Amino acid sequence: MAQEKTEEFETVQGVEKPGKNKAMEAGQYFDFFEHEAGTFNTIGPKAREIIEQDCKITSACTARPYPLVVDSAKGSVIRDVDGREYIDLVAGIAVMNAGYSNSEVKAAILSQLEKMTHCGYGDFFAEPPVKLAKKLEDLSGYSKVFYCNSGTEAVEAAIKLAFWKTKRQGLISFYNSFHGRTLGSLSLTCSKARQKEHFPVLHTAHSHYAYCYRCPFKLEYPSCGIECAKELENLIFRRELSPTDTAAVFVEPVQGEGGYIVPPPEFHKEVRRICTDNDVLLVADEVQAGCFRTGPFLAMENFGVKAEISCFAKALGGGLPLGAILADRELMDWPQGVHSNTFGGNLLASAASFASLEFLEKENIEHRVKELGSQMKQRLRELQENFPCIGDVRGLGLMVGVEIVKPDKSIDPIRRDRILREAFKEGILLLPCGDSVIRFSPPLVITDEELDSGIEKFQKAMKKAGS
Repeated sequence: MAQEKTEEFETVQGVEKPGKNKAMEAGQYFDFFEHEAGTFNTIGPKAREIIEQDCKITSACTARPYPLVVDSAKGSVIRDVDGREYIDLVAGIAVMNAGYSNSEVKAAILSQLEKMTHCGYGDFFAEPPVKLAKKLEDLSGYSKVFYCNSGTEAVEAAIKLAFWKTKRQGLISFYNSFHGRTLGSLSLTCSKARQKEHFPVLHTAHSHYAYCYRCPFKLEYPSCGIECAKELENLIFRRELSPTDTAAVFVEPVQGEGGYIVPPPEFHKEVRRICTDNDVLLVADEVQAGCFRTGPFLAMENFGVKAEISCFAKALGGGLPLGAILADRELMDWPQGVHSNTFGGNLLASAASFASLEFLEKENIEHRVKELGSQMKQRLRELQENFPCIGDVRGLGLMVGVEIVKPDKSIDPIRRDRILREAFKEGILLLPCGDSVIRFSPPLVITDEELDSGIEKFQKAMKKAGS
């Protein structure tokens, strides 16, 4: 990669990538990781070979912050193809809540594998998806489930159900939100302009989320009166989208990709009130925050709020692709043929999901998550006292964000990405989110020792990054 940046290149998550009309060559990735990021000297020859092959044959639209080439994993530890081990503090992007190679999940998958892998659940019947549906009803209180394969599909299904039920076509979501990359969910997503440019969108209005560290209204909580939530009535419904043409408000209990932003308790209560008063459906996107990630199964339980529809994926499948929307039967009463898919309710994924949820319940994971989350935030806030670049530490349960800032408290994504690369060299896996945030979302089964070691390695990475 040339040393001088040109207008043909842009920087994404610290990686200089070709501009809009150019594909990234394998050599350019190699040069970045080896010369600019300085991470290639920490990986072995087999990893380098696989990265070279990958860059030549797969689409370059994804962004890799460091050159990890995985081979195997157990619990909260990943081993790469050359035998180096890493403590995973992101759980495969909040997926492996029950841990890697969980013996009970593996046994459930193998038992089902001996019978059959696929039955076309949209056309036929089978027991594993029904067992899982009953478990989801017990955990959530919702009486109906629809299965799909991913988070963005779950959001798409929720959009269609809201449109069908209300006979309205307007949607509302929030700035910094992320709901997926397919066209319907992308209309709701309001994270980065790059994700949306050149793509058509559904009729969607966006409002302000309760980002108290960077309040868009320059107000202070609690004297603000939750002005951000009231904007729905005071501005959106008056100026942009009438409630009589609004099918649903989509909201994340805790904003994930937007920066692990935790709103004050009153925010969701006020959004709930506004939806109820205006006969608008409330949809909770629990894809990243759900499945015990914040403590309770439904992250919305932290706020004493229940949405008409909740969307799930990521950790739901126990490591296999599985998505779902949950609602009550009086809402989810659409007729046959209105919506379906081929792989929803997949037998292996259903078996893995049921075993994962059973395991987490048995482990009293809600209490454990709250306990570990408090420990993690305390340790990170202790680091904050010695590292001025840590502007904010926030989170619920094991969904914790560390916002990296400049001396004037403005965002500092360059330093953030440097810290991520140094963390990789130290043997821990972390990922970015928001404009300048590092996310911590480890497997819920992470041990005290692994968490302590991970924080110590993070501290070393901060020092090496010049923080």
